[in-house]
Amino acid sequence: MANLIRNRRVEADSWLRLELGAGPNETAGALPPVPADGDVIVPLALWQARRDALAARSGKTGVWLDSKDGPESIAGDLARLPLIAINFPSIADGRGLSTARLLRERHGYTGEIRAIGTVIKDLLLGMHRCGFDAFLLRDDQDPADALLAFDELADAYQASAVETQPLFRRRLAGAR
Repeated sequence: MANLIRNRRVEADSWLRLELGAGPNETAGALPPVPADGDVIVPLALWQARRDALAARSGKTGVWLDSKDGPESIAGDLARLPLIAINFPSIADGRGLSTARLLRERHGYTGEIRAIGTVIKDLLLGMHRCGFDAFLLRDDQDPADALLAFDELADAYQASAVETQPLFRRRLAGAR
């Protein structure tokens, strides 16, 4: 079981992430088999193809979005999804940051938003400010060391998904 950071704590990851065509005898892009129980994170294509069957499973089902997938693709299902994972294929691809922020601010999603893929310590604070609350780090990253990223900046100027007022407004409110 891999370790991840959830709500600023290192925890064991109990979710199984399924991938399209990931098995040794599977066709590339084929929908993977889904275990009958246990918590799974399924690709968007699998969720769209088997939504009702997945929702009826005994375990919890989350969906993972690639950077090209926007939140509108699952907006009608958010109440049924306890977890949404957003894949970062590279450090330079920031589209997932917008997806997380839209999920929190426009769609009011309150479940877990997990960053997966190329997730490194240097990105955690910015990801958190966009609405992520769980981070599955790249294999070469130490989760205990990565926790330090959340305390690198004492205060941020801009509003964010976790702090809705910019710094000047927070300071004005505190002066009254």
